[in-house]
Amino acid sequence: MTAVAEPLLSLSQYYLPVYRPRQLVLERGQGARLWDTQGREFIDLAAGIAVCSLGHNNPDLKAALLAQADKLWHTSNMFYSEPPLHLAQELVEASRFASRVFLCNSGAEANEVAIKLVRKWAAAQGRPPEKRVIVTFRGSFHGRTLATVTATAQPKYQEGYEPLPGGFRYADFNDVAQLEAAMAGGDVAAVMFEPVQGEGGVMPASAEFMRRARELCDQHDALLVLDEIQVGMGRTGQLFAHWNWGVTPDIVSLAKALGGGFPVGAMLAGPKVAEVMGVGAHGTTFGGNPLAAAVARVALRTLASDAIKANVARQSAALKAGLEAIGAEFGVFEQVRGMGLMIGAVLKPEYVADIGALLDLAAEKQVLILQAGTSVLRFVPPLNITDEELAEGLKRVREAIAAYVASR
Repeated sequence: MTAVAEPLLSLSQYYLPVYRPRQLVLERGQGARLWDTQGREFIDLAAGIAVCSLGHNNPDLKAALLAQADKLWHTSNMFYSEPPLHLAQELVEASRFASRVFLCNSGAEANEVAIKLVRKWAAAQGRPPEKRVIVTFRGSFHGRTLATVTATAQPKYQEGYEPLPGGFRYADFNDVAQLEAAMAGGDVAAVMFEPVQGEGGVMPASAEFMRRARELCDQHDALLVLDEIQVGMGRTGQLFAHWNWGVTPDIVSLAKALGGGFPVGAMLAGPKVAEVMGVGAHGTTFGGNPLAAAVARVALRTLASDAIKANVARQSAALKAGLEAIGAEFGVFEQVRGMGLMIGAVLKPEYVADIGALLDLAAEKQVLILQAGTSVLRFVPPLNITDEELAEGLKRVREAIAAYVASR
């Protein structure tokens, strides 16, 4: 490593040691390409964990940010400003189901208010606390607050943080029989899941599971809450992921791609729950600030365009085909699955133990990819990635796989 990078990396000693980043320092980006402090160019097939939905240094997002920066940065929610008012309207109109929006800063916050809204709605119906259960699913990931980490039905994220909040029940994802059993007691207020599990291994919901979840919620007077933080905003090829299944939720949480890299989140509430929370029932200091809302308005408009939808469809096919070809050549993948530009390559069991080494090799070959669960390589590139960028990224992924196989 050069003298330029070494002192920068040494500053990581001041971080709380909760991350294990690759040993490089990224400096600038353009489209689906990034450069580090050594001047090396990388193809970004991770997009900041599905956040940089329109690539890096997007001119339209940057123009919106700079224009708003010259006007107003923050007012608090004690006063109105124009960008969040417009963003709320545009989200409701785009959603096809929502009546109201709560704007926040992150996915965890969007899920936190979704959970609170479920409980508030159940309380308003006169249901006692023991009949406000929320069913979530193994393999899920809903955030890092105490409530959302409890909703996340993965013990590795919960260990050491006990006692956890009560009122959650877990079932296996895509298991209709388990869902039916979990709701049989009449104490369930909501069912909450990701239409495509991200951290759980890029696992889409089955059509039967999605349909039955809606039916059971109607049958038991429970709410259907869809976490679209990673999978929403065009990632599947539809602006909202649940459009792929033709199911209408009661609550949807958004973040990540909505700001194109600027921190913003949103919770969309359908008519059944939109009037439940009154003044003082919830709040945020920074949520819906003018800078975030100005950027999100442009991102939303672009992500809803026919051009992005067409590009996601084309590049999804190319990415799947490229990964399947690499898997056939080197024999490392059991399966390539996912939707749109949220694709998982499932490693064969003999390669799972060294998945970290494979990610290191990918970084050495100057392509950035992610892990999902314990055995899946996750690919979530910018939704406007070009043919050239994707082809170069797949070339480097192949080089990393070749080096990985040769090293064993």
